[in-house]
Amino acid sequence: MELPKELIPDASTLFSFFKIDSTRRNVFRELLKQDCKLFSPKYVFEELLSDKDKIKKFSAIDEFEFLYLFRLLDKQIKQFPESEYREFLQEAAKISPHKEDSKDDPYFALALSLNIPIWSDEKAFKEQSKVKVFSTKELLEPLAKSESEEIKDDSEIKTEESSESRDEAEEFR
Repeated sequence: MELPKELIPDASTLFSFFKIDSTRRNVFRELLKQDCKLFSPKYVFEELLSDKDKIKKFSAIDEFEFLYLFRLLDKQIKQFPESEYREFLQEAAKISPHKEDSKDDPYFALALSLNIPIWSDEKAFKEQSKVKVFSTKELLEPLAKSESEEIKDDSEIKTEESSESRDEAEEFR
């Protein structure tokens, strides 16, 4: 599987970003290293702020750390107001897995409007076929592959460098 170039992480994914040893946080970091662009409905950031105390407790962080990490997310994720994806909300409501709860509709509406996938570990998100949904596990696979290729590339470079150094040393003698 090829790593997506653009993604919409859901709130639970962003919630986990605040926990220092979170796998999702590591995936987030790696996605950014791979130049993946991240997008979000603006309300998600309002939700993170309203759940600040819960996030701080879950992540075992203080106010300063929360604000610092929140600002990092704010800088790395392009936020869209509802007006930018409103025309897709009706269609999103039809495919969103939780018909009684419309909190997921903005993710699907934004995904439909931008034509990009969602990053969510909620299995119900995959019960529709209009929007591609990646789980953290699915994102880890290509990241692990690209990481092992980088390690291989580095070892090849070191091998080339050491043989060049030997050649230079022999010429010097």
